[in-house]
Amino acid sequence: MRKFDLEERLIDFSVSIIELLKEIPNTYIGIHLSKQLARSGTSVSLNYGEAQASESKKDFIHKMRIVLKELRETFVCLKILIRTKLFRNEDKITLVYSECNELISIFVKSIETVRNNYNF
Repeated sequence: MRKFDLEERLIDFSVSIIELLKEIPNTYIGIHLSKQLARSGTSVSLNYGEAQASESKKDFIHKMRIVLKELRETFVCLKILIRTKLFRNEDKITLVYSECNELISIFVKSIETVRNNYNF
């Protein structure tokens, strides 16, 4: 996978989060979870952009860990939405949930690879 493929995939993921947000009910808890999901789900692509401009390998790993942290937060928020059935379109949220899980796996492996290659 080329660098830009992952960047595009993260941007597409953030866009899919934004599309999901449009369908969450305008209730107190819906608004609360929407705001949380908006922050974590869109920050992954923005933080990845920062990682690409990192100043050192250590800085790169740090920024990649931030992306992973935000992906995990997004994953938990999606789980809550699924379990509470706040989201009307189950197929759509299931696809985003699966993509989030795949991205988590990619970042876990990427961080591990960089750490092993540079003895961090």
